[in-house]
Amino acid sequence: MSTKSRFAFGAVIGVIAGVIAGVLTAPKSGKETRADIKDKASELKQKSFKKAKHARDKAEEYKSRGEHAIEGAVEGAKEGFKVTK
Repeated sequence: MSTKSRFAFGAVIGVIAGVIAGVLTAPKSGKETRADIKDKASELKQKSFKKAKHARDKAEEYKSRGEHAIEGAVEGAKEGFKVTK
């Protein structure tokens, strides 16, 4: 056997050994891993929807406060204008 063919044979054996070692030491199957990824994505989606709803609710609250404050300021300005006439 030549040096090149021994090297190629060794490389093939190394690849096979690596694949076997990877399969034997993998904590989960591909199916389980995909299921975990899907579950995590769903969980993150729900969290992002909750955070978006919270942000919308806060924005509505601040908008309402701002409108109320502006209405109060306008009324105050009208009263102040009437007094000075």
